[in-house]
Amino acid sequence: MEFAPELLQFPMARATRCPFDPAPELTAQPPVSRVRLWDGSTPWLVTRYDDVRAVLADPRISVDATQPGFPHTNAVSKARDTTMTTMMQMDAPEHTAQRRLLTPQFAVRKMDALRPRVQRIVDDLVDDLLAGPQPVDLVAAFALPVPSRVICELLGVPYADRGFFQQVARTLVMDEPDPGRAMAASEELNAYLAELVARKNADPGDDLLSALAVEQVRTGAMTPRDVAVLGQLLLVAGHDTTAAMIALGTVALLANPDQLRVVREDPARAVDVVEELLRYLSITHTEARRVAREDLEIGGTRIRAGDGIIAVKSTANRDAAAFPDPDSLDVRRSARHHVAFGHGRHVCLGAPLARMELQVVYGTLYRRIPALALAVPLEELVFNENAVFYSVRELPVRW
Repeated sequence: MEFAPELLQFPMARATRCPFDPAPELTAQPPVSRVRLWDGSTPWLVTRYDDVRAVLADPRISVDATQPGFPHTNAVSKARDTTMTTMMQMDAPEHTAQRRLLTPQFAVRKMDALRPRVQRIVDDLVDDLLAGPQPVDLVAAFALPVPSRVICELLGVPYADRGFFQQVARTLVMDEPDPGRAMAASEELNAYLAELVARKNADPGDDLLSALAVEQVRTGAMTPRDVAVLGQLLLVAGHDTTAAMIALGTVALLANPDQLRVVREDPARAVDVVEELLRYLSITHTEARRVAREDLEIGGTRIRAGDGIIAVKSTANRDAAAFPDPDSLDVRRSARHHVAFGHGRHVCLGAPLARMELQVVYGTLYRRIPALALAVPLEELVFNENAVFYSVRELPVRW
């Protein structure tokens, strides 16, 4: 395929203007336009709030990464998504069936029951911060351990093995240039989880993998590998996304001291704080990728069957038609209608868990460490531009 030099290369660096904003080139694009990807393909980029919601809810638009024209993130994602299908790459009815298995495990009521345990995890880690040396990297000492401990307990994965699965996660979510290396890491994690599922089938506990082993493996509905593939998705996504939001959200609040003051003085506002930071930051750097299964129209533009589509949640969440003064961080805002978790059938399954964890973190960290501050200038922080989820690589802080 020949490159079209007049088209913008996607994705673009976010931090050229402000580390919290979408790339300025994105906001200058027409609402529906072509961009160029790493492999020379030229999918449609959709940037407005209403159009993005329409794309994510339209059953004529597929998440099946094996379909011709699907806009793959890179060579690794293409290799993985075309050989190891998870529910993220399934359309109905297969997606519906798998989602039905897991939805009760992530119900809001069940997540609220988990809140006291998450609060203890957060408080213990804050205790460790306060007792330890300064400055400290908040990513390594707090942002990553919180969701890692939570998702390990929820799934029934030994936390002692976190170094292994965190390394696999880094290989999968970063822009790894070697598809073979990434796939080998993924298969190693699948083998680990399949063996764990087999052990839980023999001696089940009170965790999600045990429940799937008993309800699905014992009945023959799923194999241990099937459960392992599903477990890998939950394990990797369940800690990496929330860790990114904890770290990047902290940077955004420290950079906006008037907003941090509101959060610190009114911890009960944590629900609104979480929704506004999810909207403002929109950490899915590679955005939502789809392919049209038939001819259709988006924002007045004709899309043909087989055309790739990238729905840009970061610009949708900065659309003034949906959010007044969208480029300002305002933790008093009611922003629950954002699309940071997606929309439609594929809205993030783990959203109730992520919301609960972030509410606990944002309602606790700045209250217990009121003097929390950056230990280096904001301009010296390094942000992950070559990853599925946008975040800060290290976050040196002191108090």
